[in-house]
Amino acid sequence: MGVAGVWGVGDQLALVAFGVLVAAFLSRYATIRATPGPDGLTVRNLMTTRTVGWDEIVDVRFPDGDPWVSLELSDTDVLAVMAVQRVDGEEGRVEARRLARLVMARRGVSG
Repeated sequence: MGVAGVWGVGDQLALVAFGVLVAAFLSRYATIRATPGPDGLTVRNLMTTRTVGWDEIVDVRFPDGDPWVSLELSDTDVLAVMAVQRVDGEEGRVEARRLARLVMARRGVSG
């Protein structure tokens, strides 16, 4: 360990590594999204990216208290859609309704 106030090579490398990790996290956070395509919806969350077919999506849920929209899937799995968040207020609710309408249209369900 070096003298107080002096950064050794190990300290400098640790600081650079920490900076790279923070930059990678912020980059991933900035690219959270839900992208519709002809075959399904690609959901990019903080840690995972998953594409689900339109026919796999059973329901779009955004109940009070949940931080973001969830997709109920035909295999009984639930997929969070972090791109549409309650903290966004009315805009989040509008986007949730828009996503629900898109899913219904893509599945050929009227209403």
